[in-house]
Amino acid sequence: MQNYEAKSSAYFAHARKEIAPLLPPRCGRVLEVGCGSGATLAWLRASGRAEYSVGVEISSAAAESARSLVDEIYCLDFEKSGSSFAQPKFDVILCLDVLEHMVDPWRVVDQLVTDQLAPGGTLVMSLPNVRHYSVVLPLLLQGRWDYETAGLLDRTHLRFFTRRTALAMVSHPLLKGPRCLSAGFDWPSLKASVNFVTAGLFRDLLTYQYLLSAHKPA
Repeated sequence: MQNYEAKSSAYFAHARKEIAPLLPPRCGRVLEVGCGSGATLAWLRASGRAEYSVGVEISSAAAESARSLVDEIYCLDFEKSGSSFAQPKFDVILCLDVLEHMVDPWRVVDQLVTDQLAPGGTLVMSLPNVRHYSVVLPLLLQGRWDYETAGLLDRTHLRFFTRRTALAMVSHPLLKGPRCLSAGFDWPSLKASVNFVTAGLFRDLLTYQYLLSAHKPA
């Protein structure tokens, strides 16, 4: 069994503000699967985007930290328990750096889109890119694939994604308008400069994480 209680509090504490370009102007009711200590949901509430926030978190310590920041918190393994809690449907569902930790993330996405996402709603997810140079070069040149406590080769990762397979996660029959953004290319930055000079040839190798979204037509 994966041990999330052994991870540091910082692992669960980051507000994912980089998803802002993928969010609708008004988020309404928001569900975050793997909400950590609630920083992202708290940011959405404080900024006025979200009207009501619900978090699901597998780590009991992180869930307890989130309790004072979100409207509702459930400490459970969503993949095993699913939507066992009764809720109206959600206008926005967030799956940020969580699907790669699941045995069958495709089934989870199908369940969320079918049962939990309201018509007109938006699904937003982030997935790490296993094609990043920090993974590819050690594997290619040294035969190394070393798991770590966090990062692309986090030892609690069960699934690995490239841009193509990440896009496939939001290519659900009930979803339209899939978008995929490469995180970290804001100008000015070294990554953006290298990407410009190389005419985007190595963009996938420079991308640490993909941010994705799609909407469910009303």
